[in-house]
Amino acid sequence: MHHMDRPAVAAALPWPALIEALHDVFRTGCEAPLRHRHALPPSGGQPASLLLMPAWQAESPTGGKGGGYTGVKVVHVMPGNAALGVPAVQSAFLLSSGTTGELLAVLDGGELTDRRTAAASVLAAGFLARPDSRRLLILGSGRVAQALAECYRSAFPLEDVAVWSRRAASAEALVATLRAHGHPARLAARGAEGEGPPEAELAAADIIAAATLSDRPLVRGAAVRPGTHVDLVGAFRPEMRESDGALLRRALLAVDTRPGALAEAGDVVQAIAEGAITEAEVAADLFALCRGEHPGRTDPAEVTVFKSVGWAGEDLAAAAMAFGNR
Repeated sequence: MHHMDRPAVAAALPWPALIEALHDVFRTGCEAPLRHRHALPPSGGQPASLLLMPAWQAESPTGGKGGGYTGVKVVHVMPGNAALGVPAVQSAFLLSSGTTGELLAVLDGGELTDRRTAAASVLAAGFLARPDSRRLLILGSGRVAQALAECYRSAFPLEDVAVWSRRAASAEALVATLRAHGHPARLAARGAEGEGPPEAELAAADIIAAATLSDRPLVRGAAVRPGTHVDLVGAFRPEMRESDGALLRRALLAVDTRPGALAEAGDVVQAIAEGAITEAEVAADLFALCRGEHPGRTDPAEVTVFKSVGWAGEDLAAAAMAFGNR
């Protein structure tokens, strides 16, 4: 049995190959029930959760020999960890043989999640964003925000990247990290208290990628100019949201998976409840895009939105790839 820590997982999942692995699993499919969520005793006075995300595939997602893999990601969400100087989300992925059930590897779940989340967003952007997109606005300053900046860099000709956070110091720290990693685009940090980033920042972006824990809209439809692609990553519970209903109403809306989005994606769930959109206005999921069943963007002036909540099949494909590249 192998153990792969955060650096080992990162080294085994280069962006272009990981994006292609996710394309393959959305094209071919795998069994991945909706995540199991269990309430834990409060952590730091806030709700805590245990999440279980199983998936299995009859054949190897990486095309190798054997009967494929099964796996499960175990995630603890413990908000009280912040006071202890420990990340609030702790996770591990258990990869097993699909033939015997033998445990093959335990992988760092945080790095696996960060990278497959960013890769899924950029996979979707390949269908939804303008290929000449050069200005990226990142909302948020955590590890997923960093992964998004790095992954978008691998697929688009970025010239300007702005990072916005309610805490200016956090935005500046992420920009410093990106510079240290050799990010070639012009980088700028933006920090401001209040409801969200300035409208001028939203209007200047070709791609807006939001990875926050916001429960109030940060991206408003009226502020987004034609041709923009908006990538909504952060609102993974129904009570959370990063956009208003007006944005989803004017956009071509795609999601990672319909069952997950309609059950858990706060942006979508709340927009439907408000009457801004209906379920029928979710134009496509990543299965339809990757299988050529929906063309994605067809007009350079379209506003497009991708909303993800995560799918266990992504974790399985990424874990199998990392195991194969160990």
